[in-house]
Amino acid sequence: MDYKKIKTETTAVTRQKGRFYEQTGNIYETVVVLAKRANQIGLEIKQELDQKIEEFAPATDNLEEIFENREQIEIAKYYENLPKPTLIAIHEFLNEKIYIRNPHKEKGSF
Repeated sequence: MDYKKIKTETTAVTRQKGRFYEQTGNIYETVVVLAKRANQIGLEIKQELDQKIEEFAPATDNLEEIFENREQIEIAKYYENLPKPTLIAIHEFLNEKIYIRNPHKEKGSF
């Protein structure tokens, strides 16, 4: 997924609590869903960032020859300005873009 194209807030905002009950019926289940999705998003972004930074990594690792690589700095700044994974997860949840499946509810065992 291209997280750069998601138009969401970059800072925390006040939300309506009732909207978080609509899909799951339970605020705690919603928090678990959001946490798991935010972890997934964070890992995907980190892997993508690592791949891009590796492209510009120097061939030799010599402590005496440490220098600033402008490309790496620009890539890092770009990723720092992306919305945080939690905010992306909340955006996806509120726009019903997350598939939620609870195996405990499907079995009927609680």
